[in-house]
Amino acid sequence: METLEENTVATPIRTAVVGFGVSGKVFHAPLISAHSAYSLDVIVTADPGRAAEAARLYPQARIVPTPEALFALAGDLDLVVLGTPPLTHFDLAATAIAHGLHLVVDKPFATTAAHGAELITRASDAGVKLTVFQNRRWDADFLTLQELLRDGALGEVRSFESRFEWWRPEGFGNWRDTAAVSDGGGILNDLGAHLIDQAIQLFGPVAESSGETANHGHPDGADTEAFVSLLHESGVRSRLWMNGMAAQVGPRFHVLGSRAGYTKWGLDSQEPALATGMPPSDPAYGLDPEESWGRIGVDGGTKPVTAKRGAYPEFYTRLAAALRGQGPRPVDPEESLNVLKVIENIRAFAQP
Repeated sequence: METLEENTVATPIRTAVVGFGVSGKVFHAPLISAHSAYSLDVIVTADPGRAAEAARLYPQARIVPTPEALFALAGDLDLVVLGTPPLTHFDLAATAIAHGLHLVVDKPFATTAAHGAELITRASDAGVKLTVFQNRRWDADFLTLQELLRDGALGEVRSFESRFEWWRPEGFGNWRDTAAVSDGGGILNDLGAHLIDQAIQLFGPVAESSGETANHGHPDGADTEAFVSLLHESGVRSRLWMNGMAAQVGPRFHVLGSRAGYTKWGLDSQEPALATGMPPSDPAYGLDPEESWGRIGVDGGTKPVTAKRGAYPEFYTRLAAALRGQGPRPVDPEESLNVLKVIENIRAFAQP
């Protein structure tokens, strides 16, 4: 198939975003349109209101109502980004691969590990570069913690706690509220795909996993709350919480080591910044306010740790390099496949 490896750096990567809900509108379209390596050529949405909003925000893009209309334009594109519910991922990704289009798939990568493995095989056979949007690897607090671990500031880490918690008793207002587990629904599939990925990135492969899930929301939906326990081959124990109905939230990170601990409260600022229209080029983008910085030390002697700048645009910078044969993909899909396998094991464990 034709690749971009012979293109000059100035040649834009012609890109289509499928879906213009939270994923497409808040994350992918702003990051792509602000990046000099890409052109945002097509946006797919069947919703008239979203189509009008997409046309207003990105007048250079062609707005089409269906994936079929998108794939009719495949010869004029290089990259497809799937910002759609997980139930759609396999069929849309398989079609993009069949058209020779490089591919970004939102997490969760697929509804099953078997589907994820099939997509990896198809992409490899077709010479298509496939990656998964694990953007939380570029959260400010995650990058800060990575640096602390590299520097040995905590000593030997023994326990890692991580949380994504909100107070949203009315639900998230989208497919997450009603989708069944078989459709890729549930907070374990959704947010667990981030938290488990982060834990593995920090502390390595998982030797043992277990967990609990509960549904306090829509009677036909999947879990609205989950807890995951991972024992890494490194010996570190990760404890992960996901909850959309938390009246009081716990710390984002709580890490205990032989020398010191690190505790951080509050979520990364990039999603709300992008949602309000802040471009990634804004000098304030990705900066956590000082009052939300984490603290390191022992009780009675802690100090704030200057937060690294959040860097979601780095995903697309690395992807552009990979598409031009100048580096690895930002996320190896095999890593996201391993996350799916952990999730499936936890669901099997959690069944009564």
